[in-house]
Amino acid sequence: MEVVNALGRRKSAVARVFVTEGSGKITINKRDIAQYFPSSILQYVVKQPLNKLEVAEKYDIKVNLQGGGFTGQSQALRLAIARALVKINADDKAALRAAGFVTRDSREVERKKPGRPKARRRFQFSKR
Repeated sequence: MEVVNALGRRKSAVARVFVTEGSGKITINKRDIAQYFPSSILQYVVKQPLNKLEVAEKYDIKVNLQGGGFTGQSQALRLAIARALVKINADDKAALRAAGFVTRDSREVERKKPGRPKARRRFQFSKR
């Protein structure tokens, strides 16, 4: 199997994934997943598509992650891994879609508007 690459985005995080056959090692920005995401919850989120298809020990994954916070990065990575697995075997798409791993979450931060403290919040109204 050659290298399969895919892209995942969430909020302002971008994950570029390169999947090869191997022993299940995930390297993020030249660091191990346990070192990059110390939280076991975030590690679980990243590995969800692999665990769903029971191929966690079959592929080595190298990742370039940029932008966003740790939650956005982990979810961007989950989407990228799911897309790469679909490229490897198109038959897996139905199972991944049913679990919600193939859908891009398009919600972004709304911009701040002039004359307001935040995007929608208004300054306190004073009648007198």
